[in-house]
Amino acid sequence: MTTLLEHFEVQPAPNGVTELKLPLTFFDMPWLYFHSIQRLLFYEFPCSKAHFLETIVPNLKKSLPLTLRHYIPLASNILYPLRDGKPVFRYVVGDFVRLTIAETNDDCNNLTANYVRDADQFYAFVPSLPPPKDEPEYKIIPVFCLQVTLFPNRGVCIGFTNHHAIGDASSIVGFIKAWASINKFSGDSQFIEENSLPLFDKSVIKDPRGIADIYWNQLKNVKLQSLSLHLPTNKVRATYILHEADIKKLKDSVLARKPGLVHLSSFVVTTAYVWTCFVKSGPASGEQVDADEPEYFAFAADGRTRTDPPVPANYFGNCLGGGIVRIQHQKLMIKDSFFVAAEAISEIIRIKVNNKDEIFKEAENLLTNFKELMGKRALSVSGSPKFDLYNADYGWGRPKKLETLSIDGDNSISLCKSRDSEGGLEVGLSLSKTKMDAFAVIFANGLRGLD
Repeated sequence: MTTLLEHFEVQPAPNGVTELKLPLTFFDMPWLYFHSIQRLLFYEFPCSKAHFLETIVPNLKKSLPLTLRHYIPLASNILYPLRDGKPVFRYVVGDFVRLTIAETNDDCNNLTANYVRDADQFYAFVPSLPPPKDEPEYKIIPVFCLQVTLFPNRGVCIGFTNHHAIGDASSIVGFIKAWASINKFSGDSQFIEENSLPLFDKSVIKDPRGIADIYWNQLKNVKLQSLSLHLPTNKVRATYILHEADIKKLKDSVLARKPGLVHLSSFVVTTAYVWTCFVKSGPASGEQVDADEPEYFAFAADGRTRTDPPVPANYFGNCLGGGIVRIQHQKLMIKDSFFVAAEAISEIIRIKVNNKDEIFKEAENLLTNFKELMGKRALSVSGSPKFDLYNADYGWGRPKKLETLSIDGDNSISLCKSRDSEGGLEVGLSLSKTKMDAFAVIFANGLRGLD
């Protein structure tokens, strides 16, 4: 139902850079073997095929090189050594970002709804990274690609796929917004005037303990293989909105029970509530879990302001810390489990994430800690309310819907600001149909119980 119309190899507009080599920092290194990050932005924009091909596509092809001129690493490749040395990002003149143009007759309204939909149908609109190329000394691994799909007379969808090693959400969202601005205003002058240009200098990441070397020594003998998701996923997707009033009720209920909590943000109560609903929906889908088995909740946090010295806010790359919360299964199944989860998440943020002396104190053990989570019952978060993609206007108005496809590959939720509910948050889930149905009931009943 989706037809590929054209492929383009888009090179950055000239900016004087003929070659750029960047080392992988200890923030980048752990993501070498991680699945790609895939996002979709849907726009409600009635547009004929003729207008799309004669105006929209040429404008995007014109604005993309201008944007890549400021985001050169997205046109680079990872050089992954097959013998000696460490991986690096390398850009040389002639490197490009692959842009695919497509058309579909799928139902745009269905795809942009919040209700339960088949997860597999979204993959027609997001590109896959080209496979690595083998050279005698290294593999050449692309890091970024794009797809623009027309829904004739209904709308346009832009699909973004990036290798996580090239940059975190702060970096990729920065590019998406820059491209939107440059496309909307037919040039980069307003973007340059209103924004700090991205900084690629890896030396701002201080590594006196040699953590990058520690990571590489652990990773270099691991076989590099594609982690692309194989269809069918056997999952459905749905979006749940927590309105500002819902979030206030959740906060008030926690404060009534735990008045001494220092850090009680919208993030804390939202993730705590979703986590407990997620765990409680397990039995309906046939999950049988020992009462003492641990449940884990993992989340990332932007480390730019949390390092010493701080990393500039416009740094392009990965700079993530985070926390892992561990609670026994039985404690998340009781009536008051939400309060247990909220307190635990709040305390991890207070003690570790918001403490510059603690957040990266045991960074050397990161790979070991995540290896221990493999095969365990864990839920993690993709995205953040801090990065608002609903204001990425390419000249067609605000996006109608953001979908993060990457959560199909693991037990993750997506989290972002709500498009239409001021102060609210939007949570995306990808689950089996049975578990999603159970989650929906538990989620709705829990909120009603706060009234």
